[in-house]
Amino acid sequence: MFDYAEEAFTLEQIRKLSSDALVEFGAPWCEHCQAASPAIKKAVTEHSGLHHIKIYDGKGKRLGRAFKVKLWPTLILLHDGNEVGRLVRPLRSDEVRQLLSKIN
Repeated sequence: MFDYAEEAFTLEQIRKLSSDALVEFGAPWCEHCQAASPAIKKAVTEHSGLHHIKIYDGKGKRLGRAFKVKLWPTLILLHDGNEVGRLVRPLRSDEVRQLLSKIN
């Protein structure tokens, strides 16, 4: 249900993305992640062409450390591999929509 990939991407691969992407750091057992999931999914489905990448984060996970993730879920919005926005622990889809508006 909460499909976080285990280091499916490297920092270099993320930086080389040539399209808009929302990178979500979290963990399947994280209650905050579970609570935010419907709001995130709702906002993401409204943006065609946006890649939603869910990365499992935790102790010893390099990618989360590289992005200085401290709390889950953390959403990082990328345009051409560069961070253009960040949102920590969203509760409502309008918060996620506001973040996503930075690429329109």
